[in-house]
Amino acid sequence: MNTTVRNIILTVFVLLSLHGWSQKTIVSGKVLDAQTKEPILFAPVFFVGTKTGVMTDENGAFRIETYYSSDSLRVNAVGYQSQSKKIKQGTTMVVNFELNAIGELETIVIKPKEGPNPAIALVKNVLRNKKINNREKLDAYEYEAYNKVEFDLNNITEEFQKRKIFKAFEFVFDGVDTTQGKPYLPVFMTESLSDFYFKRDPKFSKEVIKATKVSGVENESINQFLGDMYQNVNIYDNEIIAFGKSFTSPISAYCLGFYDYDLIDSAYIDGKWCYKLQFFPRRKQELLFFGEMWINDTTYAVKSVDATIAEGANINWIKEFQVKQEYNEVEDEVWMLVQDELLIDFNISDKKMGVYGRKTATYKNFVINKPRNGEFYSGLSDIVVNEDADEKDDAFWKEARHIELSENQEKIYHMVDTLKSLPQFRTVADIITLFVSGYKVKGNFEFGPYYTFYSFNPVEGNRFRLGGRTSNQFSKRLMLDGYLAYGLRDERFKYGGGFIYVLNKNPRMAFGASGKRDMEQLGQADGAFREDNVLSSLARRNPANKLTDVTELTSYFEREWLYGFSNKLIFTHRVLKPAGDQYRYVRFTPALTEQQEVDFLITSEFTLYTRFAYKEKFVYGQFERVSLGTTYPALEILFSQGIPDILGSEFRYRKLIARVEDKVRFGPFGYVKYNVEAGKIFGNLPYPLLMMHQGNETFFYDESSYNTMNFFEFVSDEWASVWATYHAEGLVLNKIPVMRRLKWREVVSMKALVGSYDEANDNILSRDFNYDGRPDIYTLGRPYVEAALGIENIFKVLRVDAIWRLSYLDNPNIVRFGIRAKLQVDF
Repeated sequence: MNTTVRNIILTVFVLLSLHGWSQKTIVSGKVLDAQTKEPILFAPVFFVGTKTGVMTDENGAFRIETYYSSDSLRVNAVGYQSQSKKIKQGTTMVVNFELNAIGELETIVIKPKEGPNPAIALVKNVLRNKKINNREKLDAYEYEAYNKVEFDLNNITEEFQKRKIFKAFEFVFDGVDTTQGKPYLPVFMTESLSDFYFKRDPKFSKEVIKATKVSGVENESINQFLGDMYQNVNIYDNEIIAFGKSFTSPISAYCLGFYDYDLIDSAYIDGKWCYKLQFFPRRKQELLFFGEMWINDTTYAVKSVDATIAEGANINWIKEFQVKQEYNEVEDEVWMLVQDELLIDFNISDKKMGVYGRKTATYKNFVINKPRNGEFYSGLSDIVVNEDADEKDDAFWKEARHIELSENQEKIYHMVDTLKSLPQFRTVADIITLFVSGYKVKGNFEFGPYYTFYSFNPVEGNRFRLGGRTSNQFSKRLMLDGYLAYGLRDERFKYGGGFIYVLNKNPRMAFGASGKRDMEQLGQADGAFREDNVLSSLARRNPANKLTDVTELTSYFEREWLYGFSNKLIFTHRVLKPAGDQYRYVRFTPALTEQQEVDFLITSEFTLYTRFAYKEKFVYGQFERVSLGTTYPALEILFSQGIPDILGSEFRYRKLIARVEDKVRFGPFGYVKYNVEAGKIFGNLPYPLLMMHQGNETFFYDESSYNTMNFFEFVSDEWASVWATYHAEGLVLNKIPVMRRLKWREVVSMKALVGSYDEANDNILSRDFNYDGRPDIYTLGRPYVEAALGIENIFKVLRVDAIWRLSYLDNPNIVRFGIRAKLQVDF
């Protein structure tokens, strides 16, 4: 436990540590004649290896204040020997030079010779000055951002428009644009106007969204994602993250290993001499760009870039991904992004209808190195949406927009409102909702989920279930849900129901309660297929004959204190009974010569759940929310206290579980997802209330389970586990010509588990529930390990893993090797 805690603390410390940025270097002094001590006028003083320098004045004095320094300052003066001195970058220094006169000048002969590719030398200078030119070098900056996002249907053919299903929608096709390569129809648009603030030390960013305008989306939480913070591409980052993938920037720190370059032009742009650089991938199918960029010849800052995803890149559904950016020197030696354009073409195939996603952003009103007071940056969230942000009228937008809307864009808002009023449109929308959520919406009620209507297991036989919940039309604060199920073999009804009441959505504060009497598979992971899912019934490798009849009452209150930091207080009361005839609860005591069956177990506990995920963001529904993740590790801690004599509960105990999970990117070399967990239960308990380690008895691959472990195979009261999965993103297969076209991607995983078990727990409930003199549930005397090697992105939707069980190979009815599959839709 202590080692685990130390590792958690070390991991959090390393990943949250901040990196310094380049500071201005200020050097002043005089240049004198070493013999006469007279000032040397108009002598060039410059940083070695740069184009940054000044001339001395009539007093021989100079002063240089710049981000573009090096560690050496040199003076060249006609008639004098050159002299260099070491400089400490990022500091203020006084440096004086005394130059010695020279005699007759030596004749220098310059001969031309073949040199290296000048484009490579230019790129190296760009890399050398990356930190200096990156805006995050500044102590502070702020600007006003205007963002416009548009979605268009493309490949709109006349044949498609004439289909009967679209007869009621014919008016929308009046807006089809054929001025680009594919005919497209604008159908959705958002706009936002915001003020963005950045402070370097301590590092903090904040965005105040002043105005938003959205066509067709009735969810105010979407407003926080319409600003600049969630739609920004920084060409100076080593990796550009898009669609969950890491695209290597053409000026990343390791770009020379992935790109080739050509110097193709030079010209004055906005009064500054610039070089035009062409870049293209060295190898096929890697997540790279091709395109051009202009580089300023003095500061080596990017003036503009036009980059498009390389042809054949190993990514699904994306036919085109283009980035265009324009930078200006808004103050001396301060380059800022002033215009940003993204174009994305989503398409299943070239001949099918797809979607254009377009983003245009412009930036102005820059304020540089004038940080505001500390209170300004404080608050629960780094994104603030003004209360009246979505109430701005057309007159406001006409004045506030940085760029005027086109004629087609002006029509989008009216067209979407008209579409929403058509019954045929609602029918299509309902079908999509049913497929995605599993629920059919009808007025105040939602029926579902549909995939639980029928299932099968040996205990219940054929099982039928009907359920549902109230819709947002019923209430946007209170949701009621319930279900009723019946098994034909056990001839029993099962049921459940509950409610949730949302006091505040952002930050979240809610309470709820639920109750049920139903079958449950102990030791099943939260992310696995639920037992009443029809797919779970059809794809099992062992029969589901170790179910537990559970009666449960739960209530909770949850509160998000800061964004990414929340608590949930939970009360749970459970009555557990073994179901079927494959296992039972039995007890052995010294006063008995035989084992005695126990009808049920009763427990009541309070749990405090804490989650800390720095800068984690969510998309909110009315009652549920979906995490967009965070770039930092997420920490979860659960502390439970079992209390006897509450509703007949029998046991006193304490339970502590800590868990850390994260996704670590390695740029073009893929990424690793890991999960580290440790837990301990204080006090003796029967095995169903201990940690029943997560098995998987289906042929589906489950990332949160041990896929070659059976249910009821291992139990612990103290344990630690490590799971890690490496997604190579085609690192090897992309380089094999015969495999390249398939776009398969390698995946390697490992799961390890250690644990211990106090034999005194057997005095409460025996693990020998088959009366054969040996435990039917095992303890972990040594590590349990399984490893897997797989291929994902098969047919773009399938992952298949070959899994080897590496320990406890003599346990009965286990699989030493298995093939497991998983459906996953990924870019």
